[in-house]
Amino acid sequence: MSAPCPICKKPSVEAYRPFCSKRCADVDLAHWLRGDYAIPGPEAEAAEETPPQPEVE
Repeated sequence: MSAPCPICKKPSVEAYRPFCSKRCADVDLAHWLRGDYAIPGPEAEAAEETPPQPEVE
């Protein structure tokens, strides 16, 4: 038994696994592209100083 589609909860289909259809796969992709989903990572360290800029002649 496979897990249900994470978008609509219908049974998943092998061709679109873990989704049930191309539509649900596209909906999920749209969430990632809009930034609705994100994978947490380590906090970025704040730079104490800005690096010196090269002089332009």
